[in-house]
Amino acid sequence: MHELGIMSSVMDAATQAARDAGATKLLKVTLQIGEMTEAIEDALAFAFEVLTENDPFTQGSQLEIHMVRPKSICLECGEEFEHDRFHLFCPACDSFATQLIAGREQNIESIEVDLPDEADSAACGAGEAE
Repeated sequence: MHELGIMSSVMDAATQAARDAGATKLLKVTLQIGEMTEAIEDALAFAFEVLTENDPFTQGSQLEIHMVRPKSICLECGEEFEHDRFHLFCPACDSFATQLIAGREQNIESIEVDLPDEADSAACGAGEAE
């Protein structure tokens, strides 16, 4: 199940970015995953649940996945076309000389975090100074 490996890397990066931003909690992770990676959306969601359930920083966070359909360009006629994982021939000229231009993505599109209120952190800072 390579989905666990993918999601583990995603969570490491998202958690690190959230903590670097001073977040108190990770709320949501939005991913862009290409169908040509052969990652299964349900398996990614399950791995996310497993990785977030026992960490107070990530517990209860949401996952949104945008699956990217494969898209290729024909190197013979220039036609751009979407396809499934197995049919890479150009629909315009039937050439096998095609190049994948979309469908292998593994990107974190965005993360949503909970940041401390400035008033709260200012009050905490004022209390420590006294």
